[in-house]
Amino acid sequence: MGSVKDLFVIEEPKEDKMGLADFVFSDRYSVFDYGVMPDLIEHKGESLCLISAYFFEKLESCGIKTHYIGLVENGKVKRLDEISEATNVMRVKLARVVKPEKKNGYDYSIFRKLKGNFLIPLEVIYRNSIPKGSSLLRRVKEGKVKPEDFGLKEIKEGMKLEKPIIDFSTKLEDIDRYLSHEEAKEISGLNDEEFERLKDIALKVDEIITSEVSKVSLENEDGKIEFALDEFRNIIVVDAVGTPDECRFSYDGFEVSKELLRSYYRKTEWYRKLKEVKGKPNWREMVGKPPRLSEDIRLLASKLYMALCNEITGKRFFDVPKLGEIIKEIKEVMK
Repeated sequence: MGSVKDLFVIEEPKEDKMGLADFVFSDRYSVFDYGVMPDLIEHKGESLCLISAYFFEKLESCGIKTHYIGLVENGKVKRLDEISEATNVMRVKLARVVKPEKKNGYDYSIFRKLKGNFLIPLEVIYRNSIPKGSSLLRRVKEGKVKPEDFGLKEIKEGMKLEKPIIDFSTKLEDIDRYLSHEEAKEISGLNDEEFERLKDIALKVDEIITSEVSKVSLENEDGKIEFALDEFRNIIVVDAVGTPDECRFSYDGFEVSKELLRSYYRKTEWYRKLKEVKGKPNWREMVGKPPRLSEDIRLLASKLYMALCNEITGKRFFDVPKLGEIIKEIKEVMK
């Protein structure tokens, strides 16, 4: 399926019917589009699975359709409040993944011919603020976008936006490529009404995540959402949602998402080389194998994922200290 989740197909999707599969959330992690990194972070998979289940169930209670069916415990499919211990297996409905044709770039014309039941080839990104490290800052600096493209007078580090903005990138290309709204609509396979509906749903998902995590003193700075069309062309939320791998959360100004791992690697020679070669043919081979995490960072990352799961779901699945205590430890180590 991908670098951090495994997919076990139970029923193959067809043109007129969604399939059935189990997502197995692993303890692997990935940063900077590289792929699988050299360490495992214990209990990360279970933590992300449970957080995502929590948000899928919240979305459905608000009338937003998803591919989520339930969590798998001892071979049975259950809701989050029915499981007795942490699990990393989620049962989902499965849409077709149709790939654009690769020739002189990518040709998405096939998506305009599909009737339904396919993964929309976009990552939909919502932004509630412009934190340090946001890709939007780099793109503005490089002249690739302007504040006016998002209805803003300026874009600067640390901004909290009055209203969230929607951004787009590709989903099925080797390296994520940011898109204007016009480009996103063109490659999506959606008509005008569906595309507007997609953006409306993304904003509602953002609103729900933001509200839920604020209850445990987390700020939802930005995040990504993936969508599919089901066999009836309903827009549904797919993959995982609301996790610290899909979202950038902060706690009293301190990043508590996958940004912790990115920050660690940004201080390495490996990352400096990656910046030089990323996007070139065979760039992954050119940059070479990434260094391992230090043991203290690896263990703290594990605790961080578990604490986030406990606090967001409101259920103590893992025996770890509270999030605030773990963040104090992380700050000490990263001085």
